[in-house]
Amino acid sequence: MNENVIAARGLIKRYGTFTAVDGIDFDVHRGECFGFLGPNGAGKTSTMRMIYRAAAVDGGTLMILGWEAADGRHDRAIKARIGVVPQEDNLDQELSVRQNLEVFARFYKLPRPEAARRIDELLKLLRLEEKAHSRAEQLSGGLKRRTQIARGLLGTPEILVLDEPTTGLDPQARHDLWERLNALKRQQATLLLTTHYMDEAERLCDRLVVIDHGKIVAAGSPAELIARHVSPVVVEIELTDGAVPTEAEALKQHARRVEVLSDRLLLYADHGEQLIAQAAHLMPDRRALQRRTTLEDVFLRITGRRLEE
Repeated sequence: MNENVIAARGLIKRYGTFTAVDGIDFDVHRGECFGFLGPNGAGKTSTMRMIYRAAAVDGGTLMILGWEAADGRHDRAIKARIGVVPQEDNLDQELSVRQNLEVFARFYKLPRPEAARRIDELLKLLRLEEKAHSRAEQLSGGLKRRTQIARGLLGTPEILVLDEPTTGLDPQARHDLWERLNALKRQQATLLLTTHYMDEAERLCDRLVVIDHGKIVAAGSPAELIARHVSPVVVEIELTDGAVPTEAEALKQHARRVEVLSDRLLLYADHGEQLIAQAAHLMPDRRALQRRTTLEDVFLRITGRRLEE
């Protein structure tokens, strides 16, 4: 039976008259990577801030490691067991990687020998050994993010919260960071991830929820969500002016569902070969491709809009 480290029921967060988190329910199991997906302003970060006790709970219940977070009496105990990797770079730019970790080791009141051992372990785990004595201001974005993760792990937390961990990173740095996070998963770490990158969630998350306008609109594993909400493949046909060419009407009868976007036509189907062949015959001047469906297609299906809108 899965052990819940976090359980939310009817969770609410308000800012004045605006409800950022609107009565959501979710459970996080020990040892999994649980994701919150959605566009900016959906309520992801507000939910995370309630979990790591940077924001008050305005309604509902939020159990964290067996403590009720809403009353605030257990905030210190909860904070001691949660590591946080914020979206913004808040390293001390004048200090080296090791020195940044040493400063936080003092916050955790780790004895000096234990702190040195733990820092060495984390530098090796995050592949930062060669950069240990480099100042933070000299690091690339990916190396800075890995240093923040090492810092978040210093206190051996039971839960590691990562808020948009790869925002602003180039593709190579993103994939490198995914590799490091997967290594943490293999060590049975409980990861809580907020992201608006669907490919990141599909790669890392065991389970996830999609949030839109403060509400959970879908929940499950990436594979479950894709199987439940969209067909196996989608054929994309380029639209040069946003208008669907009349030739494309003949293709729609072979699709399970059709979405018209500003720059392309999406035809969802069980098999795309026939659609691709017909598109090449009817519209040889239009670029068409077949791909497997993704979580972004799930988001479009559920919300009626693309993630970046």
